[in-house]
Amino acid sequence: MALDTIRQLLTLDDRYVEKVEQIHSEWDGRIFAVETLDVRLSDGSYGWREIVRHHGGAGVCAVRDDKICLVRQYRVALGRMSLEIPAGKLDPGEDPSVCAARELEEETGLVAQSIEPLAVSAGAPGFNDEKTRIFYARGLSQGSARPDEGELVDVVWIPIPDMVEAIKAGLIEDAKTVISVLAVAAGIV
Repeated sequence: MALDTIRQLLTLDDRYVEKVEQIHSEWDGRIFAVETLDVRLSDGSYGWREIVRHHGGAGVCAVRDDKICLVRQYRVALGRMSLEIPAGKLDPGEDPSVCAARELEEETGLVAQSIEPLAVSAGAPGFNDEKTRIFYARGLSQGSARPDEGELVDVVWIPIPDMVEAIKAGLIEDAKTVISVLAVAAGIV
């Protein structure tokens, strides 16, 4: 399917637009805020939406010798260990490429000569406006990792074919990591 066709499918269609009538701020935290919205649907009926507002994040797909660099860490929201590409949240107004390079170095000690945009992930667009910008790292050299205080991670390198199998088996669920692995496996980068 041509990009023009996809762009046309993504053009705003008034038959589906929900007009926000009122916004209620429910909670404002350090990482995200929560709002409820009163909306008027295109058929004239009314509804409400719960929305998480987030500054977004940036992640880095770093590959060497057909292996992808991942951080292994415990995720309390999942209640288990997770394997993910190095990533972090954007500071307000921060350039995503700067955030990506910083997180790569802090979490893994890797320094990239360049990072290139790879994809954007909207993890749960039904209720969350968070977007993670994903970059591909080139020209890797090894420095010293400096994780943030309280950030307990291990760095692991896993072959791309093994990661594809792990995704199929449901072992890897993190959207930015799935996107990165499948992009590399498909030869996009």
